[in-house]
Amino acid sequence: MKISSIGCVLFLIIFTSITIVSSSPGHGEVEDETEFNYEKEGDKGPSKWGTLKPEWAMCGKGKMQSPIDLWDKRFLLDPNLGYLRSNYLPSNATLKNRGHDIMLKFEGVNAGRGITINDTEYQLQQLHWHSPSEHTINGKRFFLEEHMVHESKDGRITVVAFFYKLGRLDPFLFSLERQLKRITDTHESEEYVGVIDPIRVDFESKHYYRYIGSLTSPPCSENVIWTISKEMKTVTLKQLDLLRVSVHDQSNTNARPLQRKNERPVAFYTPTWHM
Repeated sequence: MKISSIGCVLFLIIFTSITIVSSSPGHGEVEDETEFNYEKEGDKGPSKWGTLKPEWAMCGKGKMQSPIDLWDKRFLLDPNLGYLRSNYLPSNATLKNRGHDIMLKFEGVNAGRGITINDTEYQLQQLHWHSPSEHTINGKRFFLEEHMVHESKDGRITVVAFFYKLGRLDPFLFSLERQLKRITDTHESEEYVGVIDPIRVDFESKHYYRYIGSLTSPPCSENVIWTISKEMKTVTLKQLDLLRVSVHDQSNTNARPLQRKNERPVAFYTPTWHM
């Protein structure tokens, strides 16, 4: 059921109250991912994350966990969100194999210049990929999901995500192919990439979902603002394989299972809808 303008007002009230709570400093993703894995029945798998360390307890007891299924019949149409735009600047970047994913970390003076949400500036920290996708749309899972992780000066986190389907090669991944091959299947290996302009990620989106969730890996910190583009990118099997070989356990995936939505509102922006 798509909800009218009254629903939009209610969503804005709920959304604002949640983001105020999130003003306390958050906890970023674990850099060394050897301490957990994605094996469904394993001792370090997703169902056990919350018991592995006290500071990871939210992975098991949190009520606003990610990822979730984005069901088109239950979202709030919100034209006030506006186009998803960026304010990035070129900066030095390094590729790192974290054991369960490949991360591109931005560094230097310009690192993290990123996006503004609700008048708060969030700086781009890093981006990484999950295969298959962690979020789903109407129960459908995609071949790849890219996460662009941003953080504000007071520690709030927002993640912008993009889905990929099989098709033509992704130009941005193609530009990293040489470095990706050098760190493939070598945990903790790093490769300096050089100056990268994040705008090459093809960031702008006109149709997207937004909700409040968590990091999808330990410590599973909550009050993360998620913005998930509905516009698909494409990737080749060869590019997908380059990212997949970073997974070192027996799961052959680095996607966390879907979490309970727990009545959280999900907003959707599209420029073709008017109140």
